[in-house]
Amino acid sequence: MDARDADLKKELSATLQARRELGEEYESALVDSFLEKVDQRIDGAVERRVRRQFAEQQMTVARDSRAPRATDTWGERFGFGIVSLVLAVPLSAIGGGVAHLPGLLVAWLGIVGVNVVQAARTRPGLFGRRGSGQDGDWDD
Repeated sequence: MDARDADLKKELSATLQARRELGEEYESALVDSFLEKVDQRIDGAVERRVRRQFAEQQMTVARDSRAPRATDTWGERFGFGIVSLVLAVPLSAIGGGVAHLPGLLVAWLGIVGVNVVQAARTRPGLFGRRGSGQDGDWDD
């Protein structure tokens, strides 16, 4: 039993005891008073939930604003691709000349790997890593 529920139970008991002592003519005033306390309790719970949800939304916005943004322009990405292809020619020649097909495969796997890392760096959501890990908002 929650402490808040215990307080509400005490309030109800006190209201019922006061009704027994004061009689039926005060019943509506006592019930109204008790219902006002219940309304205040509900309003407080709703307000806490709304504040918590608002704070969570602010945290989400703050995290998104601090997320690294892609600052590369189209020219920078194009330049990276050109440099990658230009370097691929000597790397392919060295890898293929020294270790034949396995060396050529290793050289091209390295080239592809560098380009994948560059793509993931400039576009964080490209490979589906960006997900919402939030649960329901209604449990307290």
